[in-house]
Amino acid sequence: MLVFWEQRLAFLATPKTGTTAIEAALESLATVSIQRPPNLKHTTAQRYRRFIGPYLEAAAGEEFTLVALMREPRAWLGSWFRYRQREDILDQARSTADLGFDDFVRAYASDPQPDFAAVGSQARFLDAKSGKGVDRIFRYEDIGGFIDFLEERLGCEIILPRLNVSPSASLDLSDESEALLRQVLEKDFALYESLG
Repeated sequence: MLVFWEQRLAFLATPKTGTTAIEAALESLATVSIQRPPNLKHTTAQRYRRFIGPYLEAAAGEEFTLVALMREPRAWLGSWFRYRQREDILDQARSTADLGFDDFVRAYASDPQPDFAAVGSQARFLDAKSGKGVDRIFRYEDIGGFIDFLEERLGCEIILPRLNVSPSASLDLSDESEALLRQVLEKDFALYESLG
């Protein structure tokens, strides 16, 4: 999470949306940068609105604009699958090294989810539940639009490094698993489709 005090802007680090590269490019411009531990780096909209936002707004005397990125839901889940295929995953219960994407999607749809498939939901991350969520969500697939927005708000050119790239892997799905994915991530797909 990054906070830009003068610009009254806060950026939530939605997992698997290029946040490591964004934080590397912008950390020196931010007033506050929270990158560790992961549960603080990836502060949800609900936690921001409950704890951090009120504190910032009380100190500043005005509201901050809360922004975040969202990835197309199938691609987002595929990124998690590929990320957890890395050889350096120490906890084997979280590894997908011996799985296909079809198996991963079915595990994600199960209840309870096995550790390797327990990756949350972008819709839950970005929704504040009972109240205001993220002010402006940008599609990850249009990162150029997000960078244009940031360049205008921050008054500088931004060049993103290529960091934390997941290994390549097949993301083929059976028709049944594709339908299951769309059912389980129904709120995510609806939110993503609502983004202009």
